[in-house]
Formats: sequence, structure tokens, C-alpha cells
Amino acid sequence: MFSFFKKKDVPKITPGTPTPEQIPAQTAAAETASSLTATAPTTATQTPGPAVPAPADNTSQTASAPKRSWRDRLKTGLARTRAALTTPLGELFSRSRIDAELLEDLETTLLTADCGVDATQWLLDELKASVKKNQLESPAQLREVLAERMTHLLAPLEKSLDVSTHKPFVIMIAGVNGAGKTTSIGKLAKHFQSQGKSVLLAAGDTFRAAAREQLKTWGERNDVSVIAQDSGDPAAVVFDAINAARARGIDIVLADTAGRLPTQLHLMEEIAKVRRVIQKVDATGPHEVLLVLDANIGQNAVQQVKAFDQSIQVTGLVLTKLDGTAKGGVLAAIARQCPKPVRFIGVGEGIDDLQPFRAEEFVDALLSSADGTDAAVS
Repeated sequence: MFSFFKKKDVPKITPGTPTPEQIPAQTAAAETASSLTATAPTTATQTPGPAVPAPADNTSQTASAPKRSWRDRLKTGLARTRAALTTPLGELFSRSRIDAELLEDLETTLLTADCGVDATQWLLDELKASVKKNQLESPAQLREVLAERMTHLLAPLEKSLDVSTHKPFVIMIAGVNGAGKTTSIGKLAKHFQSQGKSVLLAAGDTFRAAAREQLKTWGERNDVSVIAQDSGDPAAVVFDAINAARARGIDIVLADTAGRLPTQLHLMEEIAKVRRVIQKVDATGPHEVLLVLDANIGQNAVQQVKAFDQSIQVTGLVLTKLDGTAKGGVLAAIARQCPKPVRFIGVGEGIDDLQPFRAEEFVDALLSSADGTDAAVS
């Protein structure tokens, strides 16, 4: 329920080494479209595309310093949301007694963190019931109850993604422009590779300039083949990718799609078409439809989930950029209004900064105090 704090330390990038989010004009696309990219059979010609930088390689930083644990990186990534919560909460829970004024101020704090009206009211009702039932008198005790009830609220969103049920396991990725779809695909490829799975990428975003080249760059870095076309129908790209995965015995297909706003109905229909084409190739597919959400949009995320779900039947969420926002509380709103499994959360730009969502560690990182004291979750 809470937006996340101070931006996580990002490894320094030497001059001239762009990040995956940047598309500098001076980089030659031909360098990124390497032999790792498998061009779809329907590709007519290969024309030089916009220049795309290689994803920032953060491995060099570990040479002199031990790699930080995911728990530590999560706490750092949620710094902004935690600051928005723990600063006022610290003041609230240091008061001498529990009264109506304290609960009213707590409500304001939760709403400010973008928890939403529904989730905030539910949490307050739970806290009031606990105060009455357990005869709580100290505000410090209320912090423990808040952590426990928040974990209870978010727990249903914690569902691991089982990719062993089909081969290839087809994952369709959607979202609005700028949410971080292509970058998330690169990180997901690395995540699945770490589990011993083979991965194939489908460059289905034929609309955005350089999207194809950006995905190829991620493919090159992860040693993963990319099925792409210079132009044309994104559904055809995904169709070719699935057939290629079958022929090569690939475990997982990650299919990128063009960024679309839910209000662009005719463009949303294009994404729905991709889903229908996947079903023609594999009647059981897509086996997962991931919606990538930018945590910075706060409550708007709820509306995006509802709109995309109506169009393409979303089965899971990826919440990115938690390190750059104080609106991480939106997860509480999602849990109450449109409870879709949160498969992964991202708290940084590193390739390992996208990890499966765990409710208890999320709440712990969110409510831990500035001195490092963890929130008690019973």
C-alpha cells in the first residue's frame, strides 16, 4: 500500500555507455542487430533501424564490493514510499494513546500513499476491531497490527508463476507507453534463464521506433534469440516466434506488444488480435498475459488493470519503477478492487532488480523504520 522511496543506488555508467531506457541517435543499430537475432521468415528486407544502446552492464560493480541481497535492494527501492509512510506513522505511533484523532491522521497518511479509499477503510476497520478486541492502548502496538493486516491484504496477490505446464510457455506482455515493457522482458529473460529455462523473444512492438532494436540488444546481452520483422503485423511476428520456439524446443516465449492507452479502443483491438492469433497457434495460449504497470501512476494503475483485463484477459501484473515513486500503496488498492496476481516487482535499473513479489518482505521493507528496525508481522 505504499509508494516507494529513495531511488536505489544505480551503478555508475561510464560515459558513452547508454542505458536500456535510452535510445541515443548516435548508436548504430546494425551493431545491436547481431547474429543472436533470428529474423522472422516473413521479413522482406533488413533496413537499418534507429540506434539503440546496450543495456547497462552492472556486473563490473561487484568486482570490488559484494552483491547486495534482494531484501536490502527492496528496502532501498521502497525508500520513497516508506518515507511517505514511516515519517508520519512514526509520529502517530509515538503518541501517548490511541484515539479518534490518531486514527483520522492514520487514514490521511494511508490515502497519501495511494492505498485508495477502499483499502484504507478496510485497514482502519481492521485496526479498530483489533483495538477493541485486544484492548490495545499503546499506539506502538498499532504499528504491529497494521503490518500484520497489510500483509494479510496483499497475500492473495502473491502467486508464483509456473512455466512448466506448457512447452513453449507463451507469455504475452502488454502495457501503456513508457511502463517498462521491453526492459522488463529483458529482465524476465534473465530470470527464467537462471532457472535453467530456454527463452525466445518476439519483437511484437512494431509501432514504436527502436523498440525492435532495444529488444535485440537485450537478447544479445542474455544470449537469447529474437524473432523480429522490419515492419508489419505484430500478430505475424508472434505467430512466427511460437512456431520457431516449437521447432527449436524452446521453453518460454516472451512476446512484446506495442504500448497502448486503454482509451485507444482501436489500438487496444490490435493487442486483442495478437491474443487471438496466439490461440490459433496454440489453443491453450497465451499461458500468461502480463500487464506491466508503472508504479508512478498510483491510483490510475487500478483503471489500467480493469481496462486491459476487459480487452486481453490479464492474468498477472508486473509493477515497475517502485524505486522512483512514493505511491507503492497502490498495491493495496489493487488487492481490494482488482486482485490480479503480482508476479514481479521492480525496484531498480539493474538486470536483477526485477524479482517475484512476496507480500511479507514487501510490507517489511515498506514499514521498516529509518534505523532499520523491521515491522513485526505475526
